[in-house]
Amino acid sequence: MVDPKDFGTEAFHKAAYAAGHEAFEETLAAGRPVFYVDAEGLNVIEYPDGRRYEIRWGSGAEFSYEIIRQLKARAA
Repeated sequence: MVDPKDFGTEAFHKAAYAAGHEAFEETLAAGRPVFYVDAEGLNVIEYPDGRRYEIRWGSGAEFSYEIIRQLKARAA
């Protein structure tokens, strides 16, 4: 665990990334899709079977999105 006084340090950023990545992997392993913004700035939904789609968020108050296109699988 990283000390909160280390906020902004490289160690803090590495720990935050590791925690987020672990949650990402655990969510997929539990059979649930994950929503994120990829390195190119695209809104993405990724399913546990590896399918990935660019999405557009709905404008309503409800949790809604529209699939724009299927994306290539991430490199292993």
